[in-house]
Amino acid sequence: MMQVEADSIPEGREFVWSNADFARIKALIYQHAGISLHEGKHAMVYSRISRRLRETGHTSFKAYLDWLESKAQPEEWQEFVNALTTNLTSFFRENHHFVELDRLVRAGPPGHEWKVWCSASSTGEEPYSIAMTLADALGVNGKFRIWASDIDTKVLETAARGVYKLDALKNVDQAQKQKYFMKGTGANSGLARVKPELQRHLQFMTLNLIEDNWALKETFDVVFCRNVMIYFDNATQRQVLARIHRLIKPQGTLFVGHAENFSDARSLFTLRGKTVYEKV
Repeated sequence: MMQVEADSIPEGREFVWSNADFARIKALIYQHAGISLHEGKHAMVYSRISRRLRETGHTSFKAYLDWLESKAQPEEWQEFVNALTTNLTSFFRENHHFVELDRLVRAGPPGHEWKVWCSASSTGEEPYSIAMTLADALGVNGKFRIWASDIDTKVLETAARGVYKLDALKNVDQAQKQKYFMKGTGANSGLARVKPELQRHLQFMTLNLIEDNWALKETFDVVFCRNVMIYFDNATQRQVLARIHRLIKPQGTLFVGHAENFSDARSLFTLRGKTVYEKV
């Protein structure tokens, strides 16, 4: 789940900061990630992009942005996007979705291979929650595959490792902890790793939802796209929803975040439950 959050600007700014700098960054992050920043994000943007200035040795936002647009390698564009996205997530967040997913799978046809796309996987708690739900319903060796994507490369690295602090597993019940995690010892005390037999069902990949060339060749029974669309304007939301619609199987299910409402996309999806939509 991708979110943009506020930081505070420290007294005695290290770099000169202007409305023009903010406007330029706002335009660039919209162009590259579809994120619409409002005026209340000045402090956050200053704090986050200041780190990129220090890392790259620039002494002003203008110099950094000039370099970014004219000479920077693609890796720095990725760092720029990473800097402006914060990923807030947890295991089994908005748990009613996982209850509904469990119901769908158990009611599905015998022998069906379930294909699920988690489009904003963050540090992995959401796709692993999906995997545990499917494994509980179908068995850990059951027929299911999960594609987990995010625009932020750093959080994907964490997700692919599948190592978490034990405190992060507070919403995972004891039976699932025992079945799906290995508890660390010694230097790894206080940590838990997702077991390989669960992790093998997941494939992690970098994907920008506003780009046209999604590296997905499958059609999906279920798509999770939660708490992402709230950062897009209406036009971008419609474009992304149309692309998701093409990748969902007939009568497939779309799970969205609690603050997202797609009543203006009735030609694509119909509301079937609390933040649960079905492909039209």
